[in-house]
Amino acid sequence: MTLSRILVVDDEPQIQRFLKPSLTAAGYEVIEALTGAEALKAVATQAPDLMILDLGLPDMDGKEVISSLRGWSDIPIVILSARDRESEKIAALDLGADDYVEKPFGIGELTARIRNALRHRGKNDAIPSSFEADGLTIDTIHRLVSREGDTLHLTPKEYDLLTLLARHAGRVVTHRTLLTSVWGPAHAEDLHYLRVFIGQLRQKIERNPTQPKIVRTEPGIGYRMIVDD
Repeated sequence: MTLSRILVVDDEPQIQRFLKPSLTAAGYEVIEALTGAEALKAVATQAPDLMILDLGLPDMDGKEVISSLRGWSDIPIVILSARDRESEKIAALDLGADDYVEKPFGIGELTARIRNALRHRGKNDAIPSSFEADGLTIDTIHRLVSREGDTLHLTPKEYDLLTLLARHAGRVVTHRTLLTSVWGPAHAEDLHYLRVFIGQLRQKIERNPTQPKIVRTEPGIGYRMIVDD
């Protein structure tokens, strides 16, 4: 069995000393980089399956690494950073990061995020003809949404919002991405508008809209669709 190769990009020695044995014990092959330049070279030459990236690197901001990579690589990127401002998370996710974990962190949470990102690698932001989550089925060929056989009647915008979340299932989709993709750039800041539509969508697709299991809120950042394993 081929081990997934994880590239850890962080200039803190204690983080590298902790992550390498922890990820190795979890069944991954680990390679390391201390700078953004080393990270870009490692992706090009060593073909890692996923990158864990700190934003505070000595030679460049981690967001520059994401921006550069997304021009030529779809490698999953999990941000691991002490920066806890929502603006930093949103910027990294909008640039193409797959997920964000704050320091200090638990290795269990990090490995769960890694598994999730690897699971969705290579899907090219496409959803299958039939997609299921917590009893909900999305039939993209016929544009039908049902729960346990009962057809749900969604408006065109509700359907577009749901399928956009499904294309990125398991990953955080920022408010700006959802607004600009579904309603256009003119609505990029209409957060209240988005919340209203998410509320309407949950009323139709969730078993209990007050405790949603399919479309989860990432406070201050966006939403994440939870998928069945």
